[in-house]
Amino acid sequence: MARGPSRGYTAVAVAACGWGTWGLIIRAAERFGPLDASVDAAIVMVAITLVAFVLLAVERARGVRAPDRPRLREWLGVAWLGFADAMNVMLLFAAYRHTSMSIAVTTHYLAPIFVAGAAPLALAERAHVRTYLAVATGLLGLVLLLQPWSEALERHDLFGAACGAGSAVFYASNVIINKKLLHAFTAVELMAFHGVVGAPLLVALVPHAAWGTLHPLSALVLVGGGVGPGALGGVMFIWGLRTVPAAHASTLTLLEPLVTVILAIAVVGEHLALASWLGAGLILAGAVAVFRGEGSV
Repeated sequence: MARGPSRGYTAVAVAACGWGTWGLIIRAAERFGPLDASVDAAIVMVAITLVAFVLLAVERARGVRAPDRPRLREWLGVAWLGFADAMNVMLLFAAYRHTSMSIAVTTHYLAPIFVAGAAPLALAERAHVRTYLAVATGLLGLVLLLQPWSEALERHDLFGAACGAGSAVFYASNVIINKKLLHAFTAVELMAFHGVVGAPLLVALVPHAAWGTLHPLSALVLVGGGVGPGALGGVMFIWGLRTVPAAHASTLTLLEPLVTVILAIAVVGEHLALASWLGAGLILAGAVAVFRGEGSV
């Protein structure tokens, strides 16, 4: 991995690509029986939290510490991360239930716009024309890739789109708050401590009957996802935020739906229209623009 800021950009990009495998992980888990979306979210969050605490024990044994000691304000920020992450997952899964995947993903990935708009105020990051162009290019590419207009829209689609946009708000807040807390916590600490709030909340929201339909092998697959793209991907993303402007990081996360679509083509045999291929190219162009703009906000 390259030295300097490139390491942070690469970490964020790798994390986003790893998150793009969630579709295959969920599909693999569902081979053993139907799954309630709330069960998926709860198991994954619990696995992420447990793995993060194992990594934290290793980190403490090595004497790794954040530059500053956290104060009450920083601990409240961690509590918000746990709540916001749970809400992000819940609303995104609600969007998947009430509308098409394309509409859910498109509205969820309004997050880069929210981050680009909030970062200059919340993080004092200087706005840069290249950043806004990268965000616009990536989002245009996402719309062309998924083509949310391809199906007739109904009333439930509007509710699903609202849920997706709501998840984008919480997702964007997590990017901003993670960035603000990195002076007082390591990436592993943030991943572990916010799970203390998020995991019990998601478990509590699972309908009791849903646990009875869970197949052990489905749970094992979901735990594997929590370890890989969940915990390790999350730590890489937060670690990368140390050197990557928040707007750049959120733009690079557009690689997630791109990887999801690529895997759908390679593994499931799905096909893309010409406009979707153009969209994929625009997402990559936005990512390349972010990499070329390393260090500029």
